[in-house]
Amino acid sequence: MVNEGFQFALPPLLVGGVFLGAGALFSGGRILFAIAGGLLVVLGLFVLYFFRDPERTVPSRPDAVVSPADGHVVEIMEEALNGIQGKRISIFLSVFDVHVNRAPVAGRIVSVDYRPGRFFAAMRQRASQENEQNVITVATPRGNIVFKQIAGAIARRVICWKRAGEPVASGERVGMIRFGSRVDLWLPMDAEIQVRRGQKVAGGSSVLAKWKSTA
Repeated sequence: MVNEGFQFALPPLLVGGVFLGAGALFSGGRILFAIAGGLLVVLGLFVLYFFRDPERTVPSRPDAVVSPADGHVVEIMEEALNGIQGKRISIFLSVFDVHVNRAPVAGRIVSVDYRPGRFFAAMRQRASQENEQNVITVATPRGNIVFKQIAGAIARRVICWKRAGEPVASGERVGMIRFGSRVDLWLPMDAEIQVRRGQKVAGGSSVLAKWKSTA
């Protein structure tokens, strides 16, 4: 469980409990109190579920690029980044997916570039460029990998717990996005993609690609 989840879950749980108690004490409007209280308690429990943070078994293969997020692969395409042609894998996270993000490879954080933007639906292609996002670059002995935490129509905050200069292990927790979002991963051209569009992936454990470059 991510600690900040409690600050969002406790208010509806407490108010819901008060409403349920009021419904039991007062006969007038008892049904309305019970319905409102029940809905608030369900909302609070769902928020706790949303902020869950399960442990994952990270592949030990040195050539493995693991998924930075839970969700479904919505795009796999060639895309240039800073004038360098590569491959982009985009993962859509629904409100039912784990929203803790993980490092796809081991290395050192070169930069965390926050970019304010729009809040288009995360499944739309333009969300990759126009939505609010954190662009995180990881340096490795093989070269750089870039991944983006992208806000969606519901998600309104992208959070990165790492800072430039810090080391990171493959599959290590690096941040989260609140309530529905998207994560893009940019890889060099010589990476061998291991997933397909529509496939369900798990952050920190699913292998998205093999990367054997030593450039």
